Amino acid sequence: MKFLRYILFPIVPIYYAVTWLRNYFYDIGFFTSKSYDFPVIAVGNLSVGGTGKTPMVEYLIRLLKDKKHIATLSRGYKRSSEGFYLADTNASAKMLGDEPFQFYRKFKNAIAVAVDADRQNGISQLMQQEQAPEVVLLDDAYQHRKVQAGFYILLTTYNNLYTKDWVLPTGDLREPRAGAKRADCIVVTKCPENLNALEKEKVIKQIQPKANQQVFFSSIRYSDVVYSENTKYKLEALPNFTLVTGIANATPLVNYLKGKGLDFTHLHYKDHYDFTDEDIALFSAQKFIVTTEKDYVRLLPFNLQDKVFYLPIEVELDNAEAFNSSVLDFVST
Repeated sequence: MKFLRYILFPIVPIYYAVTWLRNYFYDIGFFTSKSYDFPVIAVGNLSVGGTGKTPMVEYLIRLLKDKKHIATLSRGYKRSSEGFYLADTNASAKMLGDEPFQFYRKFKNAIAVAVDADRQNGISQLMQQEQAPEVVLLDDAYQHRKVQAGFYILLTTYNNLYTKDWVLPTGDLREPRAGAKRADCIVVTKCPENLNALEKEKVIKQIQPKANQQVFFSSIRYSDVVYSENTKYKLEALPNFTLVTGIANATPLVNYLKGKGLDFTHLHYKDHYDFTDEDIALFSAQKFIVTTEKDYVRLLPFNLQDKVFYLPIEVELDNAEAFNSSVLDFVST
């Protein structure tokens, strides 16, 4: 795969030029963006997948849900429905996409969850609901420039900063690094625990934030309890189990479980993988399966709840007070 990426390097200048020109035309107003008179927050990245957008959106939901009426709006990747879809009691991962359905399952009594590939139409539809949202959170919308969000949160992983990457197809960047200038704050995600001040300063120097940009550092906090629909277990209480992951980067999770001295076999699938009948037959033969929450919601229809458990994660910010203040100030203006 890496070899193929190197072979495709001659395409990089073409991809770079196309994406740079697209952004330039938006910047100068040749292409138009729609802005709004209520708070719209966009969470995204410059690279493809694996930077922690879902836990960051959940962090924002927890921060805001008791203060404002919140709606999340996602594209709904690989869903079976089309157009605008507002989650209700009939919602499923198939109808919404796995990540939006995860939001709905966790926060359905506190927020509205919607999907629409056309974010302008999605926002318009949300504002026509009986209880219109006061704040809209756009999931994975950094490149969706037809909507002009009021506050942009750009995510980049500690071990793969966008400053060291190339655009597709040789690298993982969806657009040139200069796109970072649109961010109001930059969050370096998946950092090692106890990252010291000197190491943070080195990262900040690589990012070279603009005067108006704040840089924050976050890490993943894993639960020590796994859950199914009706049962929970301490991780340490589990016998040998099978770890099933269909996410972009499973390495941090694998390292966490290994660090606890747990005995498991890892079955790794590509991000947003559609499990087949053969996969389900294989899972049915296992005694215990631990998976991510995103994978868990896609496995719900297969009646494996007696043996499949998910491990929750949350974002932990090293300067949460300053980050929270920036977000709360924005939604209050």
